[in-house]
Amino acid sequence: MKALIVDDSRSFRNLMRSYVQELEIETVEAEDGCDALVRLGEDGAGEFDIAFVDWDMPRMNGIEFVKELRACKEFDKMKIMMVTSHNQTEDLMEAMQEGVNEFLMKPFDQDMVSDKLRILGLLN
Repeated sequence: MKALIVDDSRSFRNLMRSYVQELEIETVEAEDGCDALVRLGEDGAGEFDIAFVDWDMPRMNGIEFVKELRACKEFDKMKIMMVTSHNQTEDLMEAMQEGVNEFLMKPFDQDMVSDKLRILGLLN
């Protein structure tokens, strides 16, 4: 399994990488939505099973990235988990309408990541 971690915070990417690699999932990192689109183009659509996407990022935020991703049929099967502190119903509804599959609310721990991956059918 392969995951894309998209967040402008290096410390967050390091934390998420450590949690995900504990589950024997390969990772690729991007610092914002624009960088993530480049990484997806380099590695190919079929290579990634999930993207962990921060909401608030410069250049291209999480929602803008999700819109771009979902506009391409080749990424239909990729799961998207929005990792955020946004908890307003309107925000969550918008993200779901744009194609987010699941949410991981900050702060979180290793068990929460595993639980969400199980909900998405990516872990046993």
